Amino acid sequence: MIKRALAVLGVSLAFVSLSADIAPPTDIPSRAVGAGRIVVARVVDVRAQFASNQFGDQLIISTALLDVDETLKGGPASMIEVDYEGGTVGDLTLKVSDLPMLEPGERAVFFLDADNGNGTRFQPHDRGRGVLKLSENDEVENTSMSLAAVRQQVRDALGAGR
Repeated sequence: MIKRALAVLGVSLAFVSLSADIAPPTDIPSRAVGAGRIVVARVVDVRAQFASNQFGDQLIISTALLDVDETLKGGPASMIEVDYEGGTVGDLTLKVSDLPMLEPGERAVFFLDADNGNGTRFQPHDRGRGVLKLSENDEVENTSMSLAAVRQQVRDALGAGR
């Protein structure tokens, strides 16, 4: 009886632990509503430096300079700077598991939030889910979703596609 109760308790705790770690995926309409700005842009330059995050941790922060092709949400801008954790300084590289490394020449849909009070610097909305890298065929990498489908979902979510 005690062994059975312990087994049931163990299984219950494992289920609670697993269900607490598994969150529903964030879909494009939710990202579109939550992000302050959405752009389709090409990475022009990436600079990495040591900096402190909002918790006071010293780490590598990269700043990507984006050449904006299209604005799907927010005010128009031709260039935007996006700060994100990770990058390489000298021979030291910090890879952050939930954030992509950006390289000059890459193109993506960026869901962004303002990183400072004056709206000139941004960070990816919902961390790595805020960057949808595009292939040369204008498809979101590792999916069959086209840029046109992303645009339509954003417009629908924002009420502009009706």
